[in-house]
Amino acid sequence: MPSATQHAGEQRERWVQFWLQARGLSMLARNVRWRGGEIDLILQDGADCVFVEVRYRAQLQWGGAAASVSLAKRRRVLRTAQWWLSRRFPQGEWPRCRFDVVAIDGVHIEWLRDAFAL
Repeated sequence: MPSATQHAGEQRERWVQFWLQARGLSMLARNVRWRGGEIDLILQDGADCVFVEVRYRAQLQWGGAAASVSLAKRRRVLRTAQWWLSRRFPQGEWPRCRFDVVAIDGVHIEWLRDAFAL
């Protein structure tokens, strides 16, 4: 059974999913997990494959939501994305990819496109 924190995180991810879909992106996958890494959302934006990390912070202490995406977290997301792409496109012809962060600080939302690279 998920904890209250996990439930709240899932609700925020779903809200961000619908928020991005309202902006023209199409859903491909959610909560993709592989060897210690997780990708919250994978969407399509035109021909681009977009891997989205959703971060939430109630307060701006310690740099806020966007600052909480550490180098280690980015590496785990990148490895998981490579694994997902290799399974989805076994011939190796991957689409153009982008790694976005949707940072929610209290009630303020910021969509950081191309937040980091493959």
